[in-house]
Amino acid sequence: MDLPIYKLSIDDENETGVTYMALVDKPAIMVNWQAFSDQKQYFSDEQKRIISGPAMIPDMPIFRRTQEFGEHYVVFDANTIEKIVAKFFRMNQVNNVNAMHKEGVDLAGVFMVESYFLDPERGKSVPKNFSEELPTGTWWTSYKVDDQKVWDDFISTGKFRGFSVEGLFEYPPATEEDALIQEILSAINGK
Repeated sequence: MDLPIYKLSIDDENETGVTYMALVDKPAIMVNWQAFSDQKQYFSDEQKRIISGPAMIPDMPIFRRTQEFGEHYVVFDANTIEKIVAKFFRMNQVNNVNAMHKEGVDLAGVFMVESYFLDPERGKSVPKNFSEELPTGTWWTSYKVDDQKVWDDFISTGKFRGFSVEGLFEYPPATEEDALIQEILSAINGK
């Protein structure tokens, strides 16, 4: 069965937007930090303790299950990602980092050192050893890991493999057709 896809957005006038960057074992965008092409080690610069990878990828469907919408996918277009990142910086939240989206598990010894949008026309491309092809508008980030325990227990072991944004986002307004589809899906699923 095909699931609905909702294009999410934010509003500069309310609390929507990214509030944290989480270090996770399975990123929702399904792309890990930079990996060496011949090895299955996760990229990190051991000497500098820098981890780099995509945080958001334009138009990539991300599976979600919510009480209100059931099973569905969400996407962010490149313009929305730019707005999200601008607000993330404007609200001075770039160093809000946690582990696995767990409240109260802030990683104070991890901070952003690089952020840009992939844009070949501006000379901003994927680092040369990165094995994935990513579209223009992808938000690429790098974080420095000063916390020795985080580095030893989670980064160098591969327990954390990628970035995952955390925040509040706006779903498009529901249409009568959406409501009918949701009602049918709920009846089929016995909910």
